[in-house]
Amino acid sequence: MDELMAQRVAKLEQLRELGIDPYPPRAARTHSAAEANALIEGFEADEPEVDPIDVAGRVVAFRKMGKAAFIDLMDGSGRIQALVQRHVVGDEAFDRLKLVDLGDIIGVHGNPMRTRTGQPSVKAHTWTMLTKALHAPPEKYHGLADAEIRQRRRYLDLMANEETRRVFTMRSQIVSGIRRFLDGRSFLEVETPVLQEEAGGAAARPFQTHFDALGEDRFLRISLELYLKRLVVGGFDRVYELGRIFRNEGFSAKYNPEFTMLETYEAYADYNDVARMVEDMVTTVAKDVLGSLACTFRDQEIDLTPPWRRLSFYDALKEYGDLDLAAFPDAASLEKELRRRDVPIPDDVGYGKLADEAMSHYVEPQLIQPTFLLDYPVELSPLAKRKPENPRLVERFEVFMGGFEVGNAYTELNDPLDQRERFEEQLRLRAAGDEEAEMIDEDFIFALEHGMPPAGGLGIGIDRLVMILTGQPSIREVILFPQLRSEKR
Repeated sequence: MDELMAQRVAKLEQLRELGIDPYPPRAARTHSAAEANALIEGFEADEPEVDPIDVAGRVVAFRKMGKAAFIDLMDGSGRIQALVQRHVVGDEAFDRLKLVDLGDIIGVHGNPMRTRTGQPSVKAHTWTMLTKALHAPPEKYHGLADAEIRQRRRYLDLMANEETRRVFTMRSQIVSGIRRFLDGRSFLEVETPVLQEEAGGAAARPFQTHFDALGEDRFLRISLELYLKRLVVGGFDRVYELGRIFRNEGFSAKYNPEFTMLETYEAYADYNDVARMVEDMVTTVAKDVLGSLACTFRDQEIDLTPPWRRLSFYDALKEYGDLDLAAFPDAASLEKELRRRDVPIPDDVGYGKLADEAMSHYVEPQLIQPTFLLDYPVELSPLAKRKPENPRLVERFEVFMGGFEVGNAYTELNDPLDQRERFEEQLRLRAAGDEEAEMIDEDFIFALEHGMPPAGGLGIGIDRLVMILTGQPSIREVILFPQLRSEKR
């Protein structure tokens, strides 16, 4: 125990010796800090005839001036000042203030008022220790600047940084806005399994665990897709889920191994319908939360005003990479060309993965304004329906803004025989060394064999969308508790 903590523990013991519980089981609070400030806003006299109120919060400032003390309390709504005077609370209660430290949580019962300087305050009749903090809060003026400490100990970050509280308040508002939008369109919110027999619905390495009661291995889900489509087969025409996804991948400014995904599926819709819904949903939420269709991300102004640009996958590679995929129709020729250009590509991957690496290299960083990238190679999209006029392509889009992908959508493949062939091709890629190739889910194919109506599906990375709307450069700044290497290591 360090010296400062020992001093706080000694004060805690002094409270107990006085018969005071430093962690009482109940707290009286009639007004939050914001409510108390709002109540006092209308005061003209310094102490009108009003009933006493109870406020509570963390001590973030303490100024003792002779026989009076000014204590700033902070709760989740803001700050309120408490005025504690010796002649009002009595000598014993006033002297006990020496046992109060910054970071403690106290309650104050008293009259709302304004001080001579006009500061909204509560003039204490009594005060109560509610929680004795054994560590000092983050330094008042400089806050908490170290990124790893802020992310590892988010409670300190929230305590010290108003901007952090603002971002996570906005995140909650964004998620609530999405739910309201979808509920208003008669989508049904559902929940699907996190532990799955097969990790399907996306190209990603899964986390694996063991189910002791069954004596079987399970995968943490990498997508919500295949179970939501089962529900469309079962007769729910519009479903969505907001849920946690787990992918055994690395870290970066836009990747965290666990993240929040929104997926929606709508019967009798295609990817064009889904694109219009995405525009409508994002702009509706932006207006509600930001009050604007403009936001700033990494020093670049993003205009969310629809309609958003639509650009085909092939045309985008021509425009930004001077690369015509039609000239490289197979994996061998495309790999040779990309290596000639020094485009970083993994070994032992198929045509679709090579095309995707080229897109990520040349195109993705250029798509700052909202853009739908349309019509992907079939090899890259094993769950999407082929374009009738060109069976080498599928009806798929990814939506980009800020230079990275935010969402993904298809006209969903509902031909069970074609779906089986696509899965089997994925298994061949996995056998050749592609660890991110999809696994086959026999029960999902069995469901499709019972008939799934034409449908449009969507996946939106909630964390990435929040990054854009709140202007945060890293995904770790919009996840309350991002994954980090263990401190023990």
